[in-house]
Amino acid sequence: MLASSSILAAASGSGEPGKQESATSLSLDVREIHPGIPQGYLSQEEMPNSLLILPPPPDSGSSAWEFDIEMADYYLRMDEGRKTQATMDANLRFPEAVEAFNMVLDQDITEEDTPHLYMMLRRTLSDAGLSTYSAKNYYRRKRPFMVNHLPTCTPDDEEMLRKDGSYPSGHTAIGWTWALILTEVFPDQADEILARGKEFGISRAVCNVHWYSDIVAGRMMGAATLARLHANEIFRLDLQDVREEVKCLVNP
Repeated sequence: MLASSSILAAASGSGEPGKQESATSLSLDVREIHPGIPQGYLSQEEMPNSLLILPPPPDSGSSAWEFDIEMADYYLRMDEGRKTQATMDANLRFPEAVEAFNMVLDQDITEEDTPHLYMMLRRTLSDAGLSTYSAKNYYRRKRPFMVNHLPTCTPDDEEMLRKDGSYPSGHTAIGWTWALILTEVFPDQADEILARGKEFGISRAVCNVHWYSDIVAGRMMGAATLARLHANEIFRLDLQDVREEVKCLVNP
């Protein structure tokens, strides 16, 4: 069930259960699909199918599998500063989640100052996260900490993560979708935003909860999700409002 997925559970740290939120452009009521998690823009029929889009994860013993092992070892050797950032990136709860990109933006995203953009990020979290579940549920790939038996940066999440397939990375899909959206809203900062979106995904390897190939596949699903979002009329209208909102802040 969607409401029981680890992506939604990890992101459900704010909001009142059952509270109705307003969509941006159309001022529609948007139901919550999990406490604190508003419904995304995409219907089940519109959702990109990760099982059809992605290749299978690497077979055990293959050269691609050996590369995953090598990359896992590399990222586990990151310094404490990088591990601290990875722990922060693991938090999909709002308002904390937006800090992953506020650190590189000239204009902070907040519910008070940029309510349209803030709501768009909350809604697209659902779209991008759920886009990964066809493949996750099919392959049920074990996560790195289940193989190497080394610590993660979020030990309280480990029980939940054990039940949730590793391939592809839902966190990475979310972060890459957000990065791509933000480059459209802040085009002058596109390089910095994309670099931060890349590192947001890499944080999952630093945390020892995803293989490198999970992260690459997560980026593919983030791009696929945004492509489908651009075919959604409500998303396009909301994006217009978001651009106007940011423009008014920059040029009051």
